[in-house]
Amino acid sequence: MSDEDDLDDFEPDQDDLEKEDDEKDTEDWEDNRKEGEEYSEERMPTPLTEDMMKEALSLLCKTGNGLAHAYVKLEVKERDLTDISLLRSYIHLRYVDVSENHLTDLSPLNHLTHLLWLKADGNRLRSARLNELPYLQIASFAYNQITDTEGISHPRLGSLDLKGNHIRLVTDLDPQKLISLHTLELRGNQLESTLGINLPKLKNLYLAQNLLKKVEGLENLSNLTTLHLRDNQIETLSGFSGEMKSLQYLNLRGNMVTDLGELAKLRDLPKLRALVLLDNPCTDETDYRQEALVQMAHLERLDKDFYEEEERAEANEIRQRLKEDQEQEADPEHDTESDQPSSH
Repeated sequence: MSDEDDLDDFEPDQDDLEKEDDEKDTEDWEDNRKEGEEYSEERMPTPLTEDMMKEALSLLCKTGNGLAHAYVKLEVKERDLTDISLLRSYIHLRYVDVSENHLTDLSPLNHLTHLLWLKADGNRLRSARLNELPYLQIASFAYNQITDTEGISHPRLGSLDLKGNHIRLVTDLDPQKLISLHTLELRGNQLESTLGINLPKLKNLYLAQNLLKKVEGLENLSNLTTLHLRDNQIETLSGFSGEMKSLQYLNLRGNMVTDLGELAKLRDLPKLRALVLLDNPCTDETDYRQEALVQMAHLERLDKDFYEEEERAEANEIRQRLKEDQEQEADPEHDTESDQPSSH
């Protein structure tokens, strides 16, 4: 996933691209899982060796005092590794890629206190737990067997990728420790709740392909600009609040929102510009596009189509008419006067 801060421009084909990504990710996940099942019983130990290190190290840089040099980048993808204990002594490493191996333990990385970037996708990890690494900024643990979010407390961590794991509930993501986290990827897990994601600095949150029935506990994410909730089981749009004052892009494609009235619950989002509701039952209603714009005057795009000026003008008229009706209902004297017969 790219390390982007927010979405200023909304491309019309963004959701097609996302669908392709979703499908590819699902295929990768299934391939990884099948491979894991196939070899789990017969895997021979394959430790990382000095010979492997020699060909896998790159990027010569000065070390702390500037007088010595060390290689700071390591790439050992697809080596069938089961053990990386050797890394304990390579304390100058800053970029490490150990993806597509058979690792169950990353504890040797606790010695790499200069680590900036870590990719450990496609292993057999059951946890992403590590000691606090003071400079770690990007970490990816996608397509493992991770069941929780415990033990992640790196103060400079900006992007965390946990997609394609077995996480049911988000716990122990401490906003006092994860003070820099702006992008959290949890797509393709088994999440049944959005509770536990109380991270005020968060800008991008990806929760597609889980088991969510509603949104809860996200009300205070005032910096969140992008929220992906595609392919869940969401029926109600409760859980959004005006405190989510930065939210621009909301993807709810492939959920179970039936009632168009639910759209009224999004009207307090002041910056919402793009909403995706394709493949929800409510999109079959004839006045679906109009109703969305009536409720959310600032909306620029619904699904793949931008609103035209004509649609906007019509929605304004409806909104004005509704306002007048409400004012009349709130002023019974006005109704009484208008009902009085003329005295001529």
